[in-house]
Parts: sequence; structure tokens; C-alpha cells
Amino acid sequence: MHNNESTRTELTGSSHVRRRLVIAGTGSGAGKTTVTLGLMRAFAEKGLKVQGFKCGPDYIDPTYHTAVTGIASRNLDSWMTSGDYVLNLFNHASADADISIIEGVMGLYDGKDPRSNAGSTAEIAMITGSSVVLVVDVRSMARSAAAIVLGYQRLEPKLQIIGVIVNRCGSRGHYDIVKAAIEQECGIPVLGWLPRDEELDIPERHLGLVPAIERGELEPLFRRAAERIREGTDLDRLWELAGSIALPESMALPESMELSASVSADHPVSPPAASQRSAMKPPAVSVRDRPVIAVAKDAAFNFYYEDNMELLRRAGAELVFFSPLAGEGIPARTSGLYLGGGFPEEYAAAISANQAFLNGIRQATASEMPLFAECGGYMVLAQTLTDRAGEVHAMAGIIPAHVRMQEKRAALGYREAKAIRDCLLLEQGEMIRGHEFHYSVMSFDGQSPIPHAYETKGMRGITAEGYARGNILAGYTHVHLASHSKAAERWVRACALYSTVRKQ
Repeated sequence: MHNNESTRTELTGSSHVRRRLVIAGTGSGAGKTTVTLGLMRAFAEKGLKVQGFKCGPDYIDPTYHTAVTGIASRNLDSWMTSGDYVLNLFNHASADADISIIEGVMGLYDGKDPRSNAGSTAEIAMITGSSVVLVVDVRSMARSAAAIVLGYQRLEPKLQIIGVIVNRCGSRGHYDIVKAAIEQECGIPVLGWLPRDEELDIPERHLGLVPAIERGELEPLFRRAAERIREGTDLDRLWELAGSIALPESMALPESMELSASVSADHPVSPPAASQRSAMKPPAVSVRDRPVIAVAKDAAFNFYYEDNMELLRRAGAELVFFSPLAGEGIPARTSGLYLGGGFPEEYAAAISANQAFLNGIRQATASEMPLFAECGGYMVLAQTLTDRAGEVHAMAGIIPAHVRMQEKRAALGYREAKAIRDCLLLEQGEMIRGHEFHYSVMSFDGQSPIPHAYETKGMRGITAEGYARGNILAGYTHVHLASHSKAAERWVRACALYSTVRKQ
């Protein structure tokens, strides 16, 4: 490979070839993130357009991918969304890419169900028809590495494991030994290796990690990973193998990705059944007057699925981003508010001091503006937030509750959320899927009964969660709007109705 545009043209070749690789690990910590970032940077530095994807609901790794490639990475999750949706999203997002690199989650076969491939990297690979490169940590082993690879090959015969990259080799001689064993017993090539190198250690997922990425502090790590990949990996062979499997036939666009007729340019917008103004007959509102949803986006609020943004736009919304940490308040013309997850506890003092932001939330909810908040955004709606140092910070006071950070993780895992009552996204009894991960706990002020939004079902049973009142919907669960086909449409309808009523 050569670093020039003519070589890029030679490499990309036919537009019919959709090159794609899944970088999977034998387990968490095997080195798949290091390999993924190294490959992304190495290919990008050759002038190739690299599209990143992440299996599962993770927010951190896509942020890495985006920093390395300069292109927004996308989540592929076959539990929160359907297989049809995953394939269609992959085809859509990778259409203009020279190569797509999909980073796996946990071990190759780890997902929602220990008895099946549901929600696993393996399932994503089969849905997208992608070749799999297995990353194996070979510390303190030789021929045993072949037994590990062989087991991964045999567990799911439909999966196309086309090569191996071995990580944390003690020396070049160690690499040669494991390479010989794997290639003899498994019949697939060992495409590269990484030595033990402390400079390649991925930082712990501390709360300042995303801001550190945005400040460019991890650039030396990305550069080092690319150097090591170039030194020890056969990039030409990987490029070849990435286009060796036929692309699955594109499926019909799922309903959740379509621009619904009820919010198209030729149809009026009507209110959702859950709206507090549902008894009123809404005036006709054309999507030509797209309702504005203001999205808080900065180091404190940055956990958003790119899909959710796209689905809201497809439903007819205009999205406007603003930064509470920069002292900004709610933007003008706002008809809806989206407060996503992130790290408000790390910036609680700055958030508390931004009265333009907090007063804007109070005024918005007083006027019944549709507001959706999840995790970090949910915390900001409470009366107070106590940070890890024990400092208490005043928040918006919309929800009669107090939030306290704790050292022990409070929740982690997929959630199936069933609406307890009609709310901004759902009608009573409807389901939406998402993910929950937080270290804070919220204590309500004895209000009886608490207007919880959902019953969430996870590995530990069913729990009443969140808060729903009027046009406010908030909770710890990060929902994926594609898991309920009408959710985005309902939200945009409510915003359009609010905008219309406000103008009267």
C-alpha cells in the first residue's frame, strides 16, 4: 500500500465491493479496542474513508472511533433493535466508506443470552455478512492458543472467522510459535501481532475519559496503536479479506426509519395520545415548520445514539445543539428539549451556576414544552446533586428528588421498559428497549404515589423507574428510539403541537 490518492483509487476498486471487518475478542480485555483503533488509524492515514461501528450499547468506544477516523461511529445492537434494522443501518452508514471496521463487545459469543448468539458480536457479524478477525491475548501460552481459536471456530460454523491477530506477545519468537500452531490446527492465517507494550494500555473508563478524548489527550495512544499495527500486521491481506464475503441483500427500510406520513410535508401533524392537550383538536401544522428540539451537547452531556438523532430528523424535527457548560441557555425557537446522559456530576458546580440553563428548563416545563431526559439529564432535573466529594449542588428542581453519587455501581445492563402510563414516547403498556449504566441513586421526597415512567425488566427482575408527568419524560434508561417504531414520531408531534399552540 502507498500513501497517495491514485493508490486509494486502486485499493477501493469497484463500488460493488463493500469491505468490512469485525474485530472480535476472546473476551473483554483481549485487545480488540487497541487493534480496532490501530487499524482504523492505519487505513485512514492511507487516505481511505473508514467507517467505524460498535457492537452493543457502548458510548465510549464510538467516541474513540470518531476521534481516529473523523467520521461519526455508529452503534449496531441486535437486541435493542431488529436484525433488519441493523443490516439496513449498516448498509446506509457504510455506503460511502472504503472500509468498515466493526468493533465487537466482550467476547465474540457474549450477548443477552448465554444459550444463543442473541445480542452478541457473532450475531452482528452474521447479520452484516462480515468477516471476523479474532484477537487473542497469548500471554503465557504457545500451542494452547490454537485450542482457543479452534473452539471459537467450531461453536458457530456459520461464522466466517478469516484470521487472527495475537496480542501481548513476549517477543517475535513467541509470535512465531503461536502463529505456527494456529495456522496448522485451525487452517486460517495469523495476520499480525502486537507485543506487550504499556503505551498501548487503554485508560480505565473513568468519568473524564470522553472530555480527554475531545481535548486530544489520547492522540499519542492512537498514534502508537497505528504504529504497532503497521509494524506487525499484513494490511494488504486484511484489505483483501475484508471484501471476501458477499454482502447480504438489503432489506426493506424498517418502519422506524421511515419518514412517517403523519409528519410528511403533505400531511398535518397531530398530537400524540399521551399529550396533556389531547382533548384539543390541534391546528394543522406542516413539517415545513419543523419543530426545533434543543439538544444539550458538551463534556457533561454527550451520551447519545446517533440513530436517535437521525430518527428525530426523519420524523420532522430540526435539532439544535447547545452547551450548558459554555454558559448557554435554551436556544430560541425551541419546541422540545433533549437532555442526554454524560457526566453532570463532574461538572455539577458549573451546571448549578448556569442559571440561564436551569431557569430555561423551569420555564420550559412550566409551559408544558416536551422534555425528554435520560441518565445524566434525569439527574439534572432533580432538586440537588451530591457529587463524589460530598458537595451538594442545586439543580433544576423539576423532579421532587435528590441525587447522590456513590462508589458502588448502581445499575448496569439492558432494559426492556414498559410504560406505566401514557407519556411522551409511549402509550401505557407499550415497550421500548434501552440500556442502563450509572453510579448515582435518586431518592424521592416522599411524594405519593411517585409518577414513575416505566417498569424496567433486566437480569435482576422488574423495577419501577423514571418519572413521567405531563410532557416530561425522564429516567436512567438510555432508550433506543428504533426499538419502538412510533416513539420518535410521537415526540416530534408533541413538539410540533407545542410550537403551534405557543404561536396562537
